[in-house]
Amino acid sequence: MKKLCSVLLAGTLALGTASAVLLPAQSAEAVSAVTRIKDIAHVQGIRSNQLQGYGLVVGLPKTGDSNKVKETVQSIGNMLKAYGVSIDTSSMKPDNVAAVIVTASLPPFAREGDTIDITVSAVGDAKSIQGGTLLQTPLLAGNGEVYAVAQGPVSTGGFVAGKGGSTATKNFPTVGTTPNGAIVEKSVEDTLGEGGQISLSLSQPDFTTAARMAQMINTRFGGVASAVNPSRIDIRVPAGYRSNVVGFVAQLENLPVTPDNVAKVVLNERTGTIVMGGDVTVDECAITQGGLTIQVQHQTDVNQPDPFSYGSTVITRNADTKVKEDRASTIVLPATANINDIVGALNTVGATPRDIISIIQAMKAAGAIHADVQLI
Repeated sequence: MKKLCSVLLAGTLALGTASAVLLPAQSAEAVSAVTRIKDIAHVQGIRSNQLQGYGLVVGLPKTGDSNKVKETVQSIGNMLKAYGVSIDTSSMKPDNVAAVIVTASLPPFAREGDTIDITVSAVGDAKSIQGGTLLQTPLLAGNGEVYAVAQGPVSTGGFVAGKGGSTATKNFPTVGTTPNGAIVEKSVEDTLGEGGQISLSLSQPDFTTAARMAQMINTRFGGVASAVNPSRIDIRVPAGYRSNVVGFVAQLENLPVTPDNVAKVVLNERTGTIVMGGDVTVDECAITQGGLTIQVQHQTDVNQPDPFSYGSTVITRNADTKVKEDRASTIVLPATANINDIVGALNTVGATPRDIISIIQAMKAAGAIHADVQLI
């Protein structure tokens, strides 16, 4: 069964007019789509961990930090001291070095020796870190422990060209990435099925969906699942799967379930886009759609004095005002109206997508539409 959903897309033309494309809605009976559990839920506790570190990018073509960035100068001095080199940092010009923050995401079940991608972002006044090399940088988790070490060349996908006040910039040359730029030094011990139980967490909490999911799991594996709340289902791992929890989760993820959703209308005034779910209903109401156009035109006239007179040239501006009121169209929606009735009726009166946005907001204010109206 296909999800009942109508979408109106507005394209703004050069003259300021809008056109709408309506994707046909399905019948009122087809109100929800069958999907897999893995597409609407995930196993609790199986998540990534954020890592962060402070480091230096070297080898820049004089696009690094200036000597005004004290942390860069101090970091270079501290690094050189570790190698037995003592210098006077007050006279240092670190324009080929940039101080950066390195961030990464440690995926679940990553083991020592695995590599992960990193993002490198300048924190000083560097113009670009393109072409630089990140020096060895420890990456710490929220508990202050080192879980990975990053190092390698930085690629930004952008550039800065020119000198002085005449420069051209593409993309963001102060932020770059290094694929596989960090090596995992410490893994996070994730246990799956500890104590003979796992929990599923719904991406969109919903009582009906949680109940349906628990019922489907119990139908397949017996009475092993219970919906604790709208966002969590606790599941006892069957005895036959205690030594193969991964296989059990794989079967759980592929079970079909019909999710339920709250009736919702999403409006985007900037693009004129309207998305309405199939569960939207309305009470009986009347809608009038019309427009009042006022056009004011200014005309400049030049009045010349008579020959041999002492008059002077006078410039006058005359205003011509025209008022045009379009014929208003009125429609009446019955209390049994569904999404097809709403869209069809609004298209009948010739409403543009931006008109429909205003009409839907007015219907919500009047309490005539039963849906969660969101403006983005």
